[in-house]
Amino acid sequence: MASAALASGCSAPDADSHTHPASGGQPARGGPADPAARAQRQAAEHARLVAAAKRWGLDQVPLTPPPPPAVKPRITARPGFEVDHQEDWNLPPVFTTIPTRQKIVFLTIDDGSEKDPRFLQMMRDLKIPYTAFLSDYLVKDDYGYFRKAQSYGNTLNNHTLHHPYLPGLTYEQQQDEICGMQDVMQRQFGKRPEVFRPPYGNYNQDTLMVAKSCGIKYAPIWNEEVYVDHWEYREDDQKMRPGDIVLTHFRGTDDWDGTMVDDMRRFLNKVTSDGYAVARLEDYL
Repeated sequence: MASAALASGCSAPDADSHTHPASGGQPARGGPADPAARAQRQAAEHARLVAAAKRWGLDQVPLTPPPPPAVKPRITARPGFEVDHQEDWNLPPVFTTIPTRQKIVFLTIDDGSEKDPRFLQMMRDLKIPYTAFLSDYLVKDDYGYFRKAQSYGNTLNNHTLHHPYLPGLTYEQQQDEICGMQDVMQRQFGKRPEVFRPPYGNYNQDTLMVAKSCGIKYAPIWNEEVYVDHWEYREDDQKMRPGDIVLTHFRGTDDWDGTMVDDMRRFLNKVTSDGYAVARLEDYL
């Protein structure tokens, strides 16, 4: 598996390749385009990932995802998950899987209760992308933790202000929850997201109308959920599929028999052993 990870990460030329003016148009020796230098960098990065995998207790080095698609897949609502006027009103689609044949999955993490610095370091060391869906009542005591996650290249999205059961609210109450969180995201993290996850995966037509009104284009939920001690599957055959969205939570020993690091170790060991890489959700939207 380690060799596969290395190979999949070196198919494209370096973005900063250049030639030396005195070399007659040939790459400068030892420069970014030099094959020997490139191979040396790749070997060094692979050795770093091997060491990181060992340090964090993984069975194998996580696989490297393919480059993002040049043409994004068309995202539609999962059959049976549509609401009235889904298409003619162009409402944000609710979906559980990205259309792809590649063996990739997408890691999403909800709410923001636990703020484990070791988790941030683990995911940075291993270069694992994830998308966080934040609820303000749980993150407002430490916005800085999530700013740090954002600075590491991870995406922060909307999960409402207070994590209510949205179908039980009026249109105006849902507007306060969803659009109010958009305001928080802009103020605290510099951007109004285009991606929103309804709490508990529950929604109605008002939810998607409100979400669209405040700038939301997509409403992904999930096809699997990982915990420290078990997995849960939406599909009856209890199998992972290419493009599946996986859910976990910002939780620790107050709620689980383990930490977020333990949770991620279980997740990464499972997807890697099944031959999957973890890709960035937003690269496919």
